[in-house]
Amino acid sequence: MTRNILSLFIITATCLTLGACRKYSPVESDTHVGISKITYYPIISTNGEYLIILDQGAAYTDAGATATVNGQPITPVVSGSVNTAVPAVYNLTYTATNDDGFSATDWRTVVVIGNDVASNDYSGSYARDVNGLLSTWTKTAKGVYNVDNPGGAGVGFGYVIKVVNYTGSKIAIPKQYATDPDGVVGIVSGASETYNATATPPKYSWSFLAGGYGTQVRNFVKQ
Repeated sequence: MTRNILSLFIITATCLTLGACRKYSPVESDTHVGISKITYYPIISTNGEYLIILDQGAAYTDAGATATVNGQPITPVVSGSVNTAVPAVYNLTYTATNDDGFSATDWRTVVVIGNDVASNDYSGSYARDVNGLLSTWTKTAKGVYNVDNPGGAGVGFGYVIKVVNYTGSKIAIPKQYATDPDGVVGIVSGASETYNATATPPKYSWSFLAGGYGTQVRNFVKQ
């Protein structure tokens, strides 16, 4: 009994001295919880289309992006620019940064199609060299094609992307959103794209950058 009374006395004295037995109620505000500062991360969204295709010399005004921090608008910073006088694939990045240095980004790709590709027509079926699987190009506008099964893969049928012939025989898979054969929307792009229009038959190569496709260069020959 004496030991229990002594233990109770020690616990009570400790509570009274340190205040540890009282429920802690932190002081909250828009910027702090207790002594901890609240960080509101930026949210950013590209205005308009993610992929824009223009004719050489066309007027272009970028729509920019919208960004907020804790519901309040902030001005994003844009990296990159577009010169519609020069056929090329232009990649723009929009960045929003909060006062604590945390950032969020979004993007846009602008393709300027040269006047020199008007007579080019790369439509047709192409077989991948390692397996014979077909990828079909369908021309939809000057220098613009819908290409199915761009990876030349047995599981890639139903994947359709936009490919551009933006000047001469230069081609590109511009960064874009596309729907895979399972109905999942994601970002795809390309690398090391080349088209040999003078070969007999014509052929092309590229790396198709999408989920599950790796980075290897894939070669195709027109049928």
